[in-house]
Amino acid sequence: MTSQTYRPPTADQIRRAPKVLLHDHLDGGLRPGTIVELARETGYEGLPESEPDKLGLWFRESADSGSLERYLETFAHTCAVMQTRDALFRVAAECAEDLALDGVVYAEVRYAPEQHLEGGLSLEEVVEAVNEGFKEGERRARQAGRRIRVGALLTAMRHAARALEIAELANRYRDSGVVGFDIAGAEAGFPPTRHLDAFEFLKRENNHFTIHAGEAFGLPSIWQALQWCGADRLGHGVRIIDDIEVAADGSVTLGRLASYVRDKRIPLELCPSSNLQTGAAASIAEHPIGLLRKLHFRATVNTDNRLMSGTSMSREFELLTEAFDYTLDDMQWFSVNAMKSAFIPFDERLAMINDVIKPGYAELKSEWLFTQTATTSESLD
Repeated sequence: MTSQTYRPPTADQIRRAPKVLLHDHLDGGLRPGTIVELARETGYEGLPESEPDKLGLWFRESADSGSLERYLETFAHTCAVMQTRDALFRVAAECAEDLALDGVVYAEVRYAPEQHLEGGLSLEEVVEAVNEGFKEGERRARQAGRRIRVGALLTAMRHAARALEIAELANRYRDSGVVGFDIAGAEAGFPPTRHLDAFEFLKRENNHFTIHAGEAFGLPSIWQALQWCGADRLGHGVRIIDDIEVAADGSVTLGRLASYVRDKRIPLELCPSSNLQTGAAASIAEHPIGLLRKLHFRATVNTDNRLMSGTSMSREFELLTEAFDYTLDDMQWFSVNAMKSAFIPFDERLAMINDVIKPGYAELKSEWLFTQTATTSESLD
């Protein structure tokens, strides 16, 4: 008799499995219908499509360019309709609802407050609107019989000059829903060392931060993020594969940087579908996550931008299961990795792992017993 542990999970099991999400952009996960409605309410006339289904398709097709720079252009439309308190509150609440419906039990969702000031809001008003929206989404999820906890990551744009200001903002709201800091945007030409003052401030304050590094740019970006800036996690980090050599006989040699990342258990916020769109990987089957999993890097699975990639955490795991024959054990491994790497206190992370994640997977992995029993009983009849 073969345990369900060694069988590929069904789509329903993947959806029901407790999942942890560390890398998801608020302005990259809007519902197409919400964008259309908010555009109508705010008078924004720049949408390329006015029907939700067509608009969702436009976002996905536009993001399938193979270029990070062009991929980032799609955000002009989502940010345009996120310039009022009500819009930010609605988008954040729906984000939490959608993630909970997909089986996500813990999420860290990031956004750049500096991109939501065109309607006259202050940075503080932006943060408070999003925080309140996440709480409302958590409440709605509970009413629907689901559980989720959402923390915010405040992002500074790496091509701008407000990183220290945003880092200070993240620090002020660290006990009110904001769990950390990030920098994002085009990597090439905008190294993380441009924002050393922000990272030095956060380290002095014993605060957490992740850095987008090793997505569209390679090992130098990762090296700077870690050794100059002191990042706790790597946003993407997929190009660490460039420091790993696989010989013809299958033997693997890690370079100094890859060895450091693995030895120090530095979390990699990997986003498979997004990486395909930006040209960081050619296919899911060829995505470095397969090798990184085998080599026991601290790999995690993430969505990046659910709207632009037409994805969800469940879809990411479905694709990985098809490509690498992953089981529920593998899903649990990725989920525990992510929860260990979250920016909330240790005791809270441990409680999520022991009281939510492990029991959830144990229940799913036990289902084969009852299926087998039912099949045996039928055969005896």
